Amino acid sequence: MDFFFAGFSHLQLGMLALAALLIGFNKTGVPGIGLLPVVLLTLCIPDTHLSTGLQLVMLCMADVMAVIWYRRSANWKIIVPLLPSAGIGLALGAVAVKFLDDAAMRLAIGWIVIVLCLLSVVKDYVLRDSQAIPKHWSIAAAAGILCGFTTMVANAAGPVMAIYFLSLRLEKREYVGTGAWFFLLMNWTKLPIFCLQGRVTAASIRTDLGLFPVIVLGAALGIWLLRYIPQKWFNRLVLLLSFLAALKLI
Repeated sequence: MDFFFAGFSHLQLGMLALAALLIGFNKTGVPGIGLLPVVLLTLCIPDTHLSTGLQLVMLCMADVMAVIWYRRSANWKIIVPLLPSAGIGLALGAVAVKFLDDAAMRLAIGWIVIVLCLLSVVKDYVLRDSQAIPKHWSIAAAAGILCGFTTMVANAAGPVMAIYFLSLRLEKREYVGTGAWFFLLMNWTKLPIFCLQGRVTAASIRTDLGLFPVIVLGAALGIWLLRYIPQKWFNRLVLLLSFLAALKLI
């Protein structure tokens, strides 16, 4: 056990295991809780470089499992247009990490997500325009830049993309499959950058490998639960969890 978890207290190990379980569950079952592991790891590991690095490797492993299971459910007509702007967002985020502190970044991300949530509620329940789908290229471009930026800074792009995917009226399996492929591309692109920044180290990779069975368990629970969640409640749950996560960031 020391090979994998040397230097961590029992409380930290418990939080790491819970974060790993939630990451697996989030990737295959209920999108929207992706910020909860961020919060847990930040609370138990004050070094944000270490906590975000530990989370990224767990995300990369969970992405692979999600893609294997939902590989035929992805909508590439949605993914491909997002990639160029997401690349711009990644570059902006890599620069921002050097100049902005964690508190400022959490505040900015939190307010962005809350505004997006409120816009979604107004569109669906006030304007009664729940079936309209945004088609202008600028919407995809803005979503891609925000996603790339927030994922590079704090692994916190889940709520941003949740609101965008909800606006596209994706069926729940298509939603999860599209998100799985998109975030696999994003997270594996980030990995060498995190290594160069010192946020991912040999020691943190050993710790993540020790948590791999817990990630598998979380992914299996997510796959099982997704079958039983009605589409309407799936959409509402994603929106609610995104809003709560944004409040926690603020």
